[in-house]
Amino acid sequence: MNNKKIWLSSPHMGGTELNYIHEAFESNWVAPLGPNVDGFEKDLETFLGQESHVAALSSGTAALHLALILVGVQAGDEVICQSMTFSASANPITYLGANPIFVDSEELTWNICPELLETAIQDRIANGKKPKAIIAVHLYGMPYQHSEIRAIADRYEIPIIEDAAEALGSQYKGQNCGTLGDISILSFNGNKIITTSGGGALVSSQQEIRDKAVFLATQARDAAPHYQHSEIGYNYRMSNVVAGIGRGQMEVLNERVAARRKNFEFYQESLAQHVEFRFLQEPEGHYSNRWLSCLLTESFEQRERIRLNLEKENIETRPLWKPMHLQPVFAKFPQYSNGTSENLFEIGLCLPSGSDLTTEDLNRVIEGV
Repeated sequence: MNNKKIWLSSPHMGGTELNYIHEAFESNWVAPLGPNVDGFEKDLETFLGQESHVAALSSGTAALHLALILVGVQAGDEVICQSMTFSASANPITYLGANPIFVDSEELTWNICPELLETAIQDRIANGKKPKAIIAVHLYGMPYQHSEIRAIADRYEIPIIEDAAEALGSQYKGQNCGTLGDISILSFNGNKIITTSGGGALVSSQQEIRDKAVFLATQARDAAPHYQHSEIGYNYRMSNVVAGIGRGQMEVLNERVAARRKNFEFYQESLAQHVEFRFLQEPEGHYSNRWLSCLLTESFEQRERIRLNLEKENIETRPLWKPMHLQPVFAKFPQYSNGTSENLFEIGLCLPSGSDLTTEDLNRVIEGV
């Protein structure tokens, strides 16, 4: 048996990252400021377009936390959050003493359901609590139904915080994900499409919002010769060293997206004769970076047989996200469910999707399935 470990989504260096890191060390810029941070932000702004303004931060979670603050979320407020997502989408709501309101997915993109979203908003308003924000996620790199979600958000005058942590390089109707929200966030964690080892970014079309995020992320220090603070701040700025990794990664971002999309196509074509397996297709106007390739099986039992067999073959897989409304830590919060995310969690499996997978690796996965 080939015992080489095949990871779900491992970091993939492009080759120039060390050049930027060496520059940081040689110039002694190892603090959470410096040329690499500035350069990484500019690289992202150029890639994203739409007159984006980027603040490089320590994590995507930090970016979400600041985004909630910037749209005015306070203790006791309610924030609508897509239920089928990673817990980092919902955790920052509770940091502020606010309450998450979970909304289920639709089957077309697996993201927040427009119909349920409007139902939830109307119900919360009827209960005397108009939501302060909507956190919409591009799950596994597939854009949510932005036109529909935007129309609802505008109708009720609720800002959208776009969680594009998994979607750098994805597009909706030709517009880059990461530019669709009133405020958007990105993640550069070790398993993402590109990585800074750990890191994230906040994106806004408004320079003043970006600048306020940077102010809050650097302990909210007032403009004074001494240390003076009129607001609570945070230590959320990105390091100049890890930003150097990001600069090197940006040089190969398009290649990484192409490689992951090729992985998806390989899996889909290789398993096409097995009618019991399904894959999420791209609706019209949606372009996914295919951060993770996800297989839908016929049943929980079949999914588990596949997962355990691949585990035995030293191949890492993962069930689809367990919905937040099923998580013990969020059990007390309201949820608007249609069963979609629960079903996907039961039968879905994330297959190895790294951009560094070889043909031999991919064939091993298919054989294991």
